[in-house]
Amino acid sequence: MRIIYFLPALFASLPLASYAESYTIDAEHSVVRFSVSHFLFLTTHGSFSKTSGKITLNRADGNGSVDIVIAADSINTDHAKRDENLRSENFFSTTKYPLMTYQSSAIQFINDTPAIVEGNLTLLGVNKPVMLTISSFKCGTDSADKQERCNATARTQIKRSDFGMTYALPLIGDVINLTFEVAAFRVQ
Repeated sequence: MRIIYFLPALFASLPLASYAESYTIDAEHSVVRFSVSHFLFLTTHGSFSKTSGKITLNRADGNGSVDIVIAADSINTDHAKRDENLRSENFFSTTKYPLMTYQSSAIQFINDTPAIVEGNLTLLGVNKPVMLTISSFKCGTDSADKQERCNATARTQIKRSDFGMTYALPLIGDVINLTFEVAAFRVQ
C-alpha cells in the first residue's frame, strides 16, 4: 500500500517531459516570394508557388527543424516570356536543377516562439548558409477543418552570384529578397 502513495509523489517531482510537435507544410497555402532590381531602377516581383516540406518544433526545449522543398519551375512573375527565361540555363536551369531546398541547422526562440532559423539553401547545386528572420508566427485551430495550424512569415536576402547565377549582372540585381510565407498543419 505504501507504493501506491509513493508513485504519485514520485511523478509529481519529475519535470514535465518535453515533446516535439510535427507539422506538414500546406502546399496550397504556402509560397516563396522574391524581389530583385531590374535594369537598375525597376523592381521585379515573383513567386514560387509549389512548396512542400516539414517542420518540427519543441517549444519547451527551444529547438526544432525546418525542411522546405521548392519546385524551381513553379516560378511566376506574371510575364510568360520572362518566366521562360528564368527557367532556362541563364538563371534557374530548372531541367537540371528542378528543386531548391532549405534545411535548418538551428532555430533560435524568443520565449516559446521561433524567431531565427539558421540553415542552408541549395540552389543550382550550390549549398550556402542562409539565416531566416521570422517576422510573424501564429498557431491555432482552423475553424473549418478543426486542424491545428501554424503560419509563419520569414525573410532573408541572398546574393544570386554566390550560387553561380551571374547572367545579366549588374542589369539584373545580385541581391534577391526572399519571403517565405508558410502555412503548416500539425501531424497527429
